[in-house]
Amino acid sequence: MPQTNRSRNRALVDFVVLPFLFLTVALLGGLRIGAENGAFIFIAPPLVTLLLATLLMLLLIRAGLLRLHHWVGSDFPPLTNVAHIWMFITIFFASAQAFNSVLPERGLLHWLFSFFFLWTLWNNQFSSFDARRLLRSLTILFGTAFVLKHMLLASLYSPEGGWLKRVAGTLLQGVALGTLDAPTFAPLTGYIAFFTLALYVGGLILLAFAVNGETTVVTDPQVNNHQQLCP
Repeated sequence: MPQTNRSRNRALVDFVVLPFLFLTVALLGGLRIGAENGAFIFIAPPLVTLLLATLLMLLLIRAGLLRLHHWVGSDFPPLTNVAHIWMFITIFFASAQAFNSVLPERGLLHWLFSFFFLWTLWNNQFSSFDARRLLRSLTILFGTAFVLKHMLLASLYSPEGGWLKRVAGTLLQGVALGTLDAPTFAPLTGYIAFFTLALYVGGLILLAFAVNGETTVVTDPQVNNHQQLCP
């Protein structure tokens, strides 16, 4: 009976909960709220976010969070293969939209943030990662980008101004204003981005727990030896 409940819970997480979480992230990552009329503005993920999502998927595979050879294969039922492939797709687009939610929409800062993400993810490809270390690294990475965009840069771009805008105006007198140009959104946009990133990181943590539970069930040598005993 406990084994049956474990299988049902794992199926619920793999086929319902995780795809729902990542699909929600994919839908909310490009959502912005207009500052003037409060209208919903949907921004498509730039091409660079797809490249960032690809590098991140490679890291998830290396850390063992995505196990292609254990989840998709000719020995599995077709419905299981389709469900796992759908989960991979939702994770990929959720990753792209997570980057989209913390990237400035245009201007010099958009490319500076993109270069920062590319440099970090590319260097991580040559580092040794496990699931726990990767999750900590991603939490710090997205948390830093969120603070920079939705707290510091939001104050810089605010029409009312602020201390950061006055300091930046003094330091960047010789820089063309167009290089730092970016649209202004309502403060609610920051709350949506925070909720989106929390869902994304929470989904990865839940995925890590699901993988650890699967590894314990499948690869525990004592369990395998017990199963091989004759009646």
